[in-house]
Amino acid sequence: MDTRDLGRVVMVVPTYDEADNLAWIVDRMRTARPEVDVLVVDDNSPDGTGRVADELAATDPGVHVLHRAGKGGLGAAYLAGFAWALAAGYDVVGEMDADGSHQPEQLHRLLEGLLAADLVIGSRYVPGGSVVNWPRTRELISRGGNLYVRLLLGITVRDATAGFRVFRRSALEKIDLATVRSTGYVFQTDLVARCLRAGLTVREVPIDFVERERGDSKMSGAVAAESLWRVTVWGLRERWAQLAGTRRRRRS
Repeated sequence: MDTRDLGRVVMVVPTYDEADNLAWIVDRMRTARPEVDVLVVDDNSPDGTGRVADELAATDPGVHVLHRAGKGGLGAAYLAGFAWALAAGYDVVGEMDADGSHQPEQLHRLLEGLLAADLVIGSRYVPGGSVVNWPRTRELISRGGNLYVRLLLGITVRDATAGFRVFRRSALEKIDLATVRSTGYVFQTDLVARCLRAGLTVREVPIDFVERERGDSKMSGAVAAESLWRVTVWGLRERWAQLAGTRRRRRS
């Protein structure tokens, strides 16, 4: 199969104060994969990111913009972008950061993987993947967080927190996006777990994650705390359900 058999593809790019990066990353995407559209979802950035996005869309029919009223979190921005993409009839919907940490030139790896999967994750932590320009302590925290996710949720995905990924339309339609309540970075883990619970095929392909050169990271202590708390609740709920199921089988 050829990746063109996947149908229409759009990458959703959430933005907040990314005016210095947006034109650069969109140009790289449109150069690397001119057949792939881009949807910028801007949360009313005070630095004028939304205006930059509108200017890009005015000169390129493959670039679209969705303006939101305010900063509502990464997950909420993606949910709005997914809804727009599904309504517009796209067959594949992807995620990508606006800060240059995800390399558009490597998107072909994800699309090729999607020929035999429902969700493909660009992974830092499978053989061939890498993290560039992160302090060692930050990488250890990230790896430890992913290990915690694997152990608590009982999954084998090595980079469940990664934000460079592509979904088949059918996958997003199956996992009931209307019930997603996670708004921060834990949204990524939430959707991986939902896909696995739905019996969908999730694959990881190696990518090079490069730390941003301009602007500030949106990760904060509050965002990390939300992720830890929600994953813990999900994991305990899953373990309780498994235990209850075992007890019922023994009684029967």
